[in-house]
Amino acid sequence: MKLNSLEDLLVSELKDLYSAESQLLKALPKMAKAADSEALRAAFTTHLEETRGQVERLDRVFEILGASPRGKKCKAMEGLIEEGKELLEEDAEPNVLDAALIGAAQKVEHYEMAGYGTARTFAALLGLDEVAELLQETLDEEKATDAKLTELAESEINIEASQEE
Repeated sequence: MKLNSLEDLLVSELKDLYSAESQLLKALPKMAKAADSEALRAAFTTHLEETRGQVERLDRVFEILGASPRGKKCKAMEGLIEEGKELLEEDAEPNVLDAALIGAAQKVEHYEMAGYGTARTFAALLGLDEVAELLQETLDEEKATDAKLTELAESEINIEASQEE
């Protein structure tokens, strides 16, 4: 894809995010299944449903822009998910694995927050207010998920993991 304008760059960023979310739809059920903590499993399941909504929101954005979401593979998400798969292969105590899963999930959330924040800023600069609002909605969800994971880690999971010998 040739990048001749900020709109081209926006579409490129959105294609990357679409690929990232699509990959995450496949990874989240595996993370939920691997979680020992019921609260962590529920957080992953909730985020899976949010991610489905985020993909639908991206579909709407692509409709508005008259562009296709296809044509780009998010290599960063691919790498983050691969790191998560490696964690699942470790011989880890359940509480320690849960702490590791939260860390892996937060890496994903921070990547997504950076991408959505960037795309939202581009859309706003281009006067694409509806697109900017849709992207802001997803950005807000990603921030809330990150905060929920931090709360879970600090109030329960990391404490339990620290007690493992």
